[in-house]
Amino acid sequence: MTTLVLASQSPARLQTLRSAGVEPVVIVSGVDESVLDGLAPTELALGLAELKRDAVADRSDVPEGALVLGCDSVLELDGKALGKPHDPDEAIQRWREMRGRSGVLVSGHALTDTATGRQVSQTAATTVHFAEVSDEEIAAYVATGEPLHVAGAFTIDGLGGAFITGIEGDHHNVVGLSLPLLRHLLSRLGHAWPDLWNR
Repeated sequence: MTTLVLASQSPARLQTLRSAGVEPVVIVSGVDESVLDGLAPTELALGLAELKRDAVADRSDVPEGALVLGCDSVLELDGKALGKPHDPDEAIQRWREMRGRSGVLVSGHALTDTATGRQVSQTAATTVHFAEVSDEEIAAYVATGEPLHVAGAFTIDGLGGAFITGIEGDHHNVVGLSLPLLRHLLSRLGHAWPDLWNR
């Protein structure tokens, strides 16, 4: 069994891996995400994933021979990268712009094999269609606090799921971690997906 280290504090990413039979070691990177502000959405998601991966891969508490995975997600709307909103007012404004429209959730995935030093990274993109939600629904959703802690100010696997009318692409990617892409990256480093299963 190969140990996977998840360089992310996202409970949704952790749950996605656990549901797929993988119990990762979680080591939060603590990187300053603002250092890459101004990049295009795809470059931003990939750059942040690589920053997180690299920050954790060099740490002494990483198990020997582990694979280290960094991930980061942004929502692309009107060509702009939207991460976590800074406050409730921004979340409300964001939802007023998103409702009845579609955006692209881009997740960067960056993987290092600490045994060999080899690295691979790639993004996955999923189109998300948002419902025509009312101002009252937006206010109630933002008041829960959920949208303040996630890229794009929405979840598909939580309270925000009812406000998503459909997606085109990988569902897991909208949660923040594309399992098919992770399997592909593992194979590029010479590992098989079942090697990560530990339950």
